[in-house]
Amino acid sequence: MSTKQIDPRGPRFGAAITTVLLATDIFLALDSTTADAAFILLVAITALFAIGAIFGNAKHPYGWIFKNLIRPRLGNPKELEDAAAPQFAQGVGLFVAGAGVILHIFGVPNAVVIAAGAAFVAAFLNSVFNYCLGCQIYFRLKRLRVIR
Repeated sequence: MSTKQIDPRGPRFGAAITTVLLATDIFLALDSTTADAAFILLVAITALFAIGAIFGNAKHPYGWIFKNLIRPRLGNPKELEDAAAPQFAQGVGLFVAGAGVILHIFGVPNAVVIAAGAAFVAAFLNSVFNYCLGCQIYFRLKRLRVIR
C-alpha cells in the first residue's frame, strides 16, 4: 500500500460512478433475458476494482477522470487522506465482485445480483454519505495490527 496523500473527493467520485454501474448490473441481473449482459458488466466492474486495488486510485480510470476533468473545477480540498485505505477498499470490492463472477461461472443461482447488491451498498454509502466500508475494515485491521 502507499503513503501517498490524495484528495478524498476522488474516491467518492469513483464510488458514485460505481454505484450507477452496480445499480444497472442489479437491474440487468434480475431479468433472465439480460442476465448475460449483467454477468459481462460485473466482469468489467471487477476489472475496474482490480485496477484500483493493484495500482491505486491515481492510476484508476475514474481517478484519471477526476484528476483531469473534475478536480481543476473544484477548490482545494480541506484535507488530504492516505491513499492506502481507498486502495484497500478497492481490494474489498474486487473480492466481492470477483466472488460473484466466480460463483456465477460455477452456476450458483443469483450470484451476480447478490455480489452486485453487496458492492452497491458499499459504493452507495461512500458516494452519498462519505462512509467507506472498505476503509473502515482497513482501519480496524490496522488498529488490530493485522496490517501495517
